[in-house]
Amino acid sequence: MTEQPQRRDHLDDLRTILKRIPNEPGVYRFLDDAGRVLYVGKAKALRKRVANYLRPSATPHGYTGEMLSQARDIDWVVTASESEALLLEDNFIKEERPPYNLRLRDDKSYPSIEITLNDEWPRVRFFRGRRVPGNLYFGPFSSAKKVRETLDLIGRIFPYRKCRGGEPGRPSGSPCLQYFIKRSLGPCDDRCSREEYLAAVHQVIDFLRGRLGDVEKDIEREMKAAAQEQEFEKAALLRDRLDAVRHVHERQSIHVDDRDAFDVIGLSQADPGANVQVFLVRDGAVVGRQSFYVENAVGRDPADVLEEFLLEYYWEGSVIPPEVVAPLEEGAGLGAVLGERRGARVEVRAAKRGPKRRLLELAQHNAELAAQTEVDRVARSSQARIEALERLRDGLGLERLPLRIECYDISNLGEKHPVGSMVVFEGGRPKKAHYRKFAVRDAAGQDDFAMMNQVLRRRFERRVEGPDDYDESFAALPDLVVVDGGKGQLSAAVAALREAGAGVDVVSLAKQREEVFVPERRDPLPLPADDPGSLLLQRIRDEAHRFAVTYHRQRRDADLRRSSVFDELPQIGPVRRRRILEHFGSPERFLSASREEIERVPGLPRKVAREIYAHLHKAG
Repeated sequence: MTEQPQRRDHLDDLRTILKRIPNEPGVYRFLDDAGRVLYVGKAKALRKRVANYLRPSATPHGYTGEMLSQARDIDWVVTASESEALLLEDNFIKEERPPYNLRLRDDKSYPSIEITLNDEWPRVRFFRGRRVPGNLYFGPFSSAKKVRETLDLIGRIFPYRKCRGGEPGRPSGSPCLQYFIKRSLGPCDDRCSREEYLAAVHQVIDFLRGRLGDVEKDIEREMKAAAQEQEFEKAALLRDRLDAVRHVHERQSIHVDDRDAFDVIGLSQADPGANVQVFLVRDGAVVGRQSFYVENAVGRDPADVLEEFLLEYYWEGSVIPPEVVAPLEEGAGLGAVLGERRGARVEVRAAKRGPKRRLLELAQHNAELAAQTEVDRVARSSQARIEALERLRDGLGLERLPLRIECYDISNLGEKHPVGSMVVFEGGRPKKAHYRKFAVRDAAGQDDFAMMNQVLRRRFERRVEGPDDYDESFAALPDLVVVDGGKGQLSAAVAALREAGAGVDVVSLAKQREEVFVPERRDPLPLPADDPGSLLLQRIRDEAHRFAVTYHRQRRDADLRRSSVFDELPQIGPVRRRRILEHFGSPERFLSASREEIERVPGLPRKVAREIYAHLHKAG
């Protein structure tokens, strides 16, 4: 009863700001009480667009109501045109990553194919991460499997080098197996000129761009030239390569009369998000299809969702075709922005008739099917999570559903770098923003029980800290605490919670037999290992273990980087450093090892081990 007036006053404050917003093209941003950007949008008429959010009779859709409940301010930037507004909106979204704007699911992890044109001898490889200016990228692809399948295909057809280093070749100096099976030109051993190698790389580029007809003509011309020069072995290899390219070209089942390159985009919105289908048409054939799920799209205008997606998808100018067929009534502004990035004209339009119209309808239909599939999957997943939580509540005898579960694990190697991890699951799903890691202080030997006690005390003592030390994850009290281990770890956890004054249910999960222990009970609970509740506990425990091991490895690697002795060792890189430290536990133990002990390091050649031992003892 008390929340309704607060909401009305809060929206009235935003309506007061609305009166100052001009009715011109520009970008608007909703801000929370800390000044963080919640949502960025663009409009032809700013005041009219923002007013749609704040009408007293309006019923918020999707995430709009949640966003408005947090909004405390609105700012805006007036632009000269709608195209400028679109570009500025995209810049703001890239810079600030607002939580209520559309985003590709796991967009940071979408993979691409990278061609390292910055290298003297370019590589073609699987790629994730920040793109490097000067290199060429194809993607994003909707899955890593698609990237690897594509790389496998072009790797069998085109003889570019497959070695990983910036320079071609192996330490031994001899060509690799790829050369002898005719899948590499062998640039490491001067068996081809740079011009010949770059010609093969540019054929890969044309192939990935869908210009299969151009690739066929190039290979056929090379084959005939080789035959005229009586280089019959080379001509036979080119003939096989030409047959492979033609086979790929003939497999394209959908053809259109237009010989130009264009993309066809389909969109379908359905709670909790939307699906976008991208059909790539090159040389008159559909050469690829990508399916993307986008979040926070429900309730927004489909045109806004589509524009924002296309700006996200076409972030690199190299993948922008001259024409994008999409269900947009007004695409001139978006075309101008994409054209500026591409460095050439780009037309964005909705096809009205002919083959392009049929392809657009096909893309739309695929998007509708994929969106409905996602709705069904989310519904099934949600029901399965609720069932697992209910089974867990009944199996552990809890008074309420364990909606928030925290799990803790300790990771150490010998007595070096002991760490603890805390992972959080809410509603049966990981809440990674609330994960926390602990560097264990003053550890006396390898006492896992004492370390677990310390981590839990520090976590629950933090929940009563002042506003300067406020941490959202520590402030929230869990419904259930899970510790990795047996009865000893459980006793340490119970003692820590008692010392911190936290009345929370706690259990332990022993990994060897997946046994669940609870306080004041000698024997483990009779929970079947394949019960949904047990499987959820195991998943949470495994995630805590993964998080702890990752943090422990980071600390070990940092210690290795600080240890200058490794920088002086012959033939020792980051991988061998890690193997040495994992085997010995510390740099000190490694330095005191005998030659036989060093030779037993997994993955370390005996010859290298002897050289390391000789180097250490020569240097004292």
